[in-house]
Amino acid sequence: MPSRTHITLAQARRIALAAQGLHEGRPAAATKRHVSRALQRSHLLQIDSVNVLVRAHYMPLFSRLGSYDRGLLEKVAYHPKKREAFEYWGHEASLIRLDLQPLFRWRMERAARGEGTYGGLAKFGREKRAFIEEVRREIETRGPIGAGELSIGGKGQGSWWGWSDGKRALEWLFWAGQVTTATRRGFERLYDLPERVLPSDILNVPTPSAEEAQRELMRLSIRALGIASERCLRDYFRLEPQDAKARIPELVEAGDLIPVAVDGWGPVYLDPQAKIPRRVEARALVSPFDPIVWERTRTERLFDFRYRIEIYTPVEKREFGYYCLPFVLGERIVARVDLKADRAAGNLIVHSIHPEASVPPEEIAPALGDELRLMAEWLNLGSITAPKAWRKRLEV
Repeated sequence: MPSRTHITLAQARRIALAAQGLHEGRPAAATKRHVSRALQRSHLLQIDSVNVLVRAHYMPLFSRLGSYDRGLLEKVAYHPKKREAFEYWGHEASLIRLDLQPLFRWRMERAARGEGTYGGLAKFGREKRAFIEEVRREIETRGPIGAGELSIGGKGQGSWWGWSDGKRALEWLFWAGQVTTATRRGFERLYDLPERVLPSDILNVPTPSAEEAQRELMRLSIRALGIASERCLRDYFRLEPQDAKARIPELVEAGDLIPVAVDGWGPVYLDPQAKIPRRVEARALVSPFDPIVWERTRTERLFDFRYRIEIYTPVEKREFGYYCLPFVLGERIVARVDLKADRAAGNLIVHSIHPEASVPPEEIAPALGDELRLMAEWLNLGSITAPKAWRKRLEV
């Protein structure tokens, strides 16, 4: 094994922030080009149903671009003729760069065999093949349509995950790549056949082997992360451990991953093209679904910041709040801020602010106040309500 280049923890933090574009100044007025560039850099945006502040896929762009028009992302994601993204299972449900679609076909093929998907959905796929094909034919005849519009879908069972058989069939077809998202109606997916949604020049790209697709996905992961452990690399596109472990020696040999040593963290790999800025002047509230904090052990190693989302934690057991956003300032995560958008009242509610132990509130407040005002403007909220102890500091 060759000796490892030593990277300081401070350098590693700057590499990670720069890889995600958080070292760059925000544009005066974000355009579609800025949105496209941000997607190109991160490769995908995670989608999540939680809407207490704003849907998850919009937030990373705000963190990097500031107050941009969310309609720009809609055009990038769902334009009928000029789309630049498609929906699939990347890092959970995701909007993924359109040109990467061939790299996920191996995952689609595995899903069609009942591998790599939810156990219940795989079982449904084995037992309900005729029904699933009937749903596919209805999409072919009527698409794009939502799950609730299926004539043979049946009814769900009350809860969010109480899917109808029709919804299960659509999710199986989606996993298998036999249907895709044409667009969304609100947050509801409208399904259609890939050949009616995705450009022919994408569909006609030869399908790489699973091994080559995985290698390329890991190359993209290290480009987006800058510096990462094996666990971080496979987490970015949710590769199976055995697949990632098989690919890493191949990528090291090819020079696509450089083994390095970082104090208290290893073994770690560096992007050969990584930038190491002398300093980073970031200012960003980042969502729980931002690539900067996706892999929680990485967040803890890089930033000495233990982070858990408490949405599913009972109220009485929450330590910081329902929807806490880490606040990146300079090269550190300096606080977590529990936010809610009260759209009916036009108010951005700051439930709580928890500075990290080593950071005095007066060091955080001016920049955080600016960021909160920018967020309120972006979400068309006319006022901000903050805890009494922070109002004067934040000037809100």
